[in-house]
Amino acid sequence: MPDLHGCKNIHPTGEPMHRTLITAALVAAFSLNTIAQNAKEQPMTFPTGYANFYKSDKVTIQPVRFQNPYGIDIAGNLVLPKDFVAKSGKAKAIVVGHPLGAVKEQASMLYAQVLAEQGFATLAIDLPFWGESGGSPRQAVEPTLYADAFNSAVDYLNTRDDIDPANIAVLGICASGGYVLDAAKIDPRIKAIATVAMVDMGTVTRGLLADEKIGAGILKQAAEQRVIEAKGGKPVYTGGTVTELKDDTDVMQREFYAFYRTKRGEFTPKGADPKHTTMPTLSSNVKFANFYPLSDLDRIAPRPLLFITGDAAQSKIFSEMAYQAAGEPKELYYVKGASHTDMYDNADKIPFAKLVAFYREQLQ
Repeated sequence: MPDLHGCKNIHPTGEPMHRTLITAALVAAFSLNTIAQNAKEQPMTFPTGYANFYKSDKVTIQPVRFQNPYGIDIAGNLVLPKDFVAKSGKAKAIVVGHPLGAVKEQASMLYAQVLAEQGFATLAIDLPFWGESGGSPRQAVEPTLYADAFNSAVDYLNTRDDIDPANIAVLGICASGGYVLDAAKIDPRIKAIATVAMVDMGTVTRGLLADEKIGAGILKQAAEQRVIEAKGGKPVYTGGTVTELKDDTDVMQREFYAFYRTKRGEFTPKGADPKHTTMPTLSSNVKFANFYPLSDLDRIAPRPLLFITGDAAQSKIFSEMAYQAAGEPKELYYVKGASHTDMYDNADKIPFAKLVAFYREQLQ
């Protein structure tokens, strides 16, 4: 047996073998450390400008379908880094939800691609009754099923061999911020939760119904429309984004119009009427009144929460309310000068680096 301690095993160069091995090990360790350090210091690059229809050349997009427990098909796009190889390990995954009245091609796919560029597997889904997902009537409101779509997405990801089931997170944009909170409250498989420009549609709807001038009328119209549909009548659509601007169009509607009704973000799913995109059905819209995503938020702890909102967004109050209601660990992050819809697609203002850092820290 070689006597390494006595340096009797000699390398052909004349150097003691143990000294050669130690030197080689140090060189290898230094090289690996340098590679890791370079990767860590490599600057992240992101899209710029209004980038709703951003198409990355660094990812692959795979359309997928899976069912929720109630037999409704959920459609999604699974986005993977191009250099991802299943045999090299399991990917950490993030489920991404779209704004109210939108579909996955609006805001969600921008976030999904950018996060996938940074090494995550992302799944941008259409909520039930919207986009390519199933459910009838189209564009119906059912907050419980909206939230469950995220739980069902986690179910689906757990069936894949290329996804790490212990490292699945969610990201909710606009109203989906409320849905991911609701989903996470009852699903410990969701390891980290982030919301962007969150809107609590339960609070919004209850506020409208509390208005003495319009509240009773809203409920009456919804109830009457249910009777019409029960007798075979067609759904009627309400709310959503206006299809034309008028002198008295308010600031928030003008902001939504600039995204949903122009080439910046307009998208009509196959089979949908472009005049009715973004608009829920009249008979179902009042169901938001029974939706309480901010109740019992402390149940999510100790899983981490990140609330991102623009400091110029009218919707920022919802992120503030959620932050106050949530348990630790939590963070409320303001984007200076950003409006509500800036957080949909304004890549110059969306804090992508903040999201990447959050998910990298929490998904280990």
